[in-house]
Amino acid sequence: MSPTAYSFPVPVQKVLSRLPSYPGSILFVAGLNLALARHLSPDTLRLLDGKKLRIRAKDAGVGFDFVWRDGSFSAARHADETDLAISASVHDFLLLVQRKEDPDTLFFSRRLVMEGDTELGLLVKNTLDSIDLSVFSPTNFLPGRLFRRKAG
Repeated sequence: MSPTAYSFPVPVQKVLSRLPSYPGSILFVAGLNLALARHLSPDTLRLLDGKKLRIRAKDAGVGFDFVWRDGSFSAARHADETDLAISASVHDFLLLVQRKEDPDTLFFSRRLVMEGDTELGLLVKNTLDSIDLSVFSPTNFLPGRLFRRKAG
């Protein structure tokens, strides 16, 4: 598949890139804390402690800055310098989350870019690779009554 097969239209990217990143980072870390934080090992959390991270969706023109501190992910304001920045298109991030594409393949084809602390990048990659995707199922963190099966 071509790396440019799916991308945000330029007018949408221009609008999104003008939005302040901090409110988006707050929403992003809320999702991380709800769906991911409890599944991370204490060793991983110790290594993440105080590290400034950035996830950037290049084609959407948005980025989220955050840090693990005091037992949860927190949005970071004005993170000029990060320990690790990970960039890809929204489509490539979706492929990664769905495990339809390997991070190494995206990295070597330059569709996934990691900048900063190499060891931290490997920790993040290996940690995400080791997590069972079912932890991201909405039934794990939303009220069960929203997902009842219909009888019959």
